[in-house]
Amino acid sequence: SPIIIVGAGVFGLSTALHLSKAGYSNITIFDRQPYLDNEYSTSNGADAASADINKVIRLSYGKEILHQKLAFEAIDLWNEWNKQIANSNAEDLPKGLCPGDKVWINCGFLRLSKDDKISTFEEETLENLEREGLRDTQYIIGDANDQQRANRNGLSDKFDPMGLRKRRGKIVGVYDTLGGFVHASKACYWALHLLYNANVRLVLGGNKGTVTKFTRSVQGVTNGVKTADGLYHQADLVVVAAGPWTTTLLPHTSTLLEATAGTVAYIQLPPKQQRPDLWDKYAPENFPVYSWGGWGKGHGLGGFPRTETGIMKIGYRGTKYTNYQTVRDPRSGKNLRVSQPVTAYWPEKQDPQITKQGVDAIKGVVRDLFPELMPCGISGVRNCWYTDSLDNSFVIDRDPEDKGLMVCSGGSGHGFKFFPILGREVVNIIENPMSKNEYAKLWRWRAVDSGPKNGLEEGEQGPRVWNKQRMATREDWKFQE
Repeated sequence: SPIIIVGAGVFGLSTALHLSKAGYSNITIFDRQPYLDNEYSTSNGADAASADINKVIRLSYGKEILHQKLAFEAIDLWNEWNKQIANSNAEDLPKGLCPGDKVWINCGFLRLSKDDKISTFEEETLENLEREGLRDTQYIIGDANDQQRANRNGLSDKFDPMGLRKRRGKIVGVYDTLGGFVHASKACYWALHLLYNANVRLVLGGNKGTVTKFTRSVQGVTNGVKTADGLYHQADLVVVAAGPWTTTLLPHTSTLLEATAGTVAYIQLPPKQQRPDLWDKYAPENFPVYSWGGWGKGHGLGGFPRTETGIMKIGYRGTKYTNYQTVRDPRSGKNLRVSQPVTAYWPEKQDPQITKQGVDAIKGVVRDLFPELMPCGISGVRNCWYTDSLDNSFVIDRDPEDKGLMVCSGGSGHGFKFFPILGREVVNIIENPMSKNEYAKLWRWRAVDSGPKNGLEEGEQGPRVWNKQRMATREDWKFQE
């Protein structure tokens, strides 16, 4: 049966990988981005949430046991991908990868408190990991027993790589040995390479890869897509995995999903020969992924070790910005107001802008944690447009009114870590529509009748709307002594 996947980001790629592994042989991925050419590199024009220099890997999920469980399973497959790359001949690897490369780096995850207290979320995570027999992978900073274990295991330096104790007198947090980061763009390009070798049809870039319409039978069942080159493509199932563009393509999903922007800034370290101390200090071997005051909860601030080119990436997701535009819903014939990305390349090419609120929050992180980097200044910025669901769990299900259409979206800022494993569950949902397992129930098509909906209830009347923000100037990027 022909299956079409719209979107070549993490959700679409993982779905295609596991469909192919399950024996499906007529799979086509459409995406308007020319990923075979730009290799998912943002510096080469790639414009998607999945295209990024790095993404966090965390197994800390508070009470969310199912996500924690799936994250552990994903780690095994991330390790397998590293092994496959290491065991490949250089000539058999895609451009930009060599046998010495890894897509997943286990550098640890340091979650620091701003109020000198361990959060309820951290306490719940520790309780769950203890039940799983994994408490020894976690270190509470300030706990005497954990400090002794850290001393024995040579991990004490990981607790305070920023020198906070000297400046603040006290630090509180958790060091998670299981966490780290992935080279996001490299991971996507590796998956694309696996799909190419599996004979999955890749229609990427230009008019041929741009889906403009979903075709439907007289009974109202989706049976294919039309692309911008005027061609029609038939399918027995269409899977829409278009990230923050999902609600633009399918406006009726805006009751479930909303495109939101997180703020990213980059600091370029001085040349290595000038400051070898900084290059050594912030190398992944010595420096963990970190959060400051909560990651995805509360302040939403954190960052990464330096890249191979000396870039420090810092993210702010304490405010998730929206951008409402009018989109015609072909199903109802009505015009709907839907949040839509506004990026460095869309609706037209422009210099990237972030909000004054976002840049101030990131500058605050640098002042608190990395005062020695203030003279470097901010060298670049980006808005990373995600897809939030109404409750932060994914939406992976057939449209209840259209058995030919499936939505696979709603990453909500935490989907990338599941990249190698997510498609397994998508295939289960496709093949077992009447007997839903625990993940199918968690990610089902759903509604919240009352109360908070992860911000979706605000709509364009809320404070996060793009045109209500003050944009930062390059002058705002600078640190004032």
